[in-house]
Amino acid sequence: MKIIDLLKEDTISVSFEVFPPKTESSFESVRHATEEIAKLSPSFMSVTYGAGGGTSQYTLEIAKNIKERYGVPSLAHLTCVSSTRETVARRIREIEAAGIENVMALRGDIPAEMEQADRSGWAYRHAIDLIRELKAAKTDFCIGGACYPEIHPESRDRREDIRYLKEKVDAGCDFLTTQMFFDNNLLYSFLYKIREAGITVPVIPGVMPITNEKQVERALKLSGSFMPERFKSLVDRFGHDPLAMKQAGIAYATDQIIDLFANGITHVHVYSMNKPDVAEKILGNLSDMIGK
Repeated sequence: MKIIDLLKEDTISVSFEVFPPKTESSFESVRHATEEIAKLSPSFMSVTYGAGGGTSQYTLEIAKNIKERYGVPSLAHLTCVSSTRETVARRIREIEAAGIENVMALRGDIPAEMEQADRSGWAYRHAIDLIRELKAAKTDFCIGGACYPEIHPESRDRREDIRYLKEKVDAGCDFLTTQMFFDNNLLYSFLYKIREAGITVPVIPGVMPITNEKQVERALKLSGSFMPERFKSLVDRFGHDPLAMKQAGIAYATDQIIDLFANGITHVHVYSMNKPDVAEKILGNLSDMIGK
């Protein structure tokens, strides 16, 4: 099933993001975790792609297994940073051959060792280049793209960020998924501004349950997310108690999702960090709203 068709349905639903293993030795444990999440019957599951394509060989295996074994629509991430056109063309063919209908087109994180590299010869510098490649290849994928409620870290200001986002959508994005955020008002403001700019594709809010103190630092590093005082207080009070922090983090994410649903959002994507118990508890908290 194509995600754009799912998003046309006026029913409340939740999807989850999982990530592939970094090494072959951890493949079985990661696959087990993703299968346990798939058993919860989310609306779909997205499978990420390592920096520089480092775990690309496992992304498709996980996505295909989720789809074929559990009947859960899968969204395979595809990044293009530092890749050749030949490499991307091969990966596109592999995704098609696996019967995957949905692709998340991303530039991808630039590995630390490549930060200072000369990028002038790179075939792809931005996600829009990959989206155009997917369209030029005459694929029938439903194409997703990323967006940032708090401005892309490399954009100079909101106006520039929205201009680039509109170009990406106009190039062929069917829907957008947001980077994590912890204050829903930031999302509502962002949605108003992009709609005003003529961006009309569906936007799926991305919510990350912070279940341990270390995730806070990672969230700040990845996206510079604004941390509301309410959230800071939660971390200050429970951050040193793993069980309490996990419970509080799940409660905070659940509260975010309920508020989103109450304000007209019908679909939310949860960054599960491959934790089936967290995914299960969130769905349990929302069971009467989503019919699970």
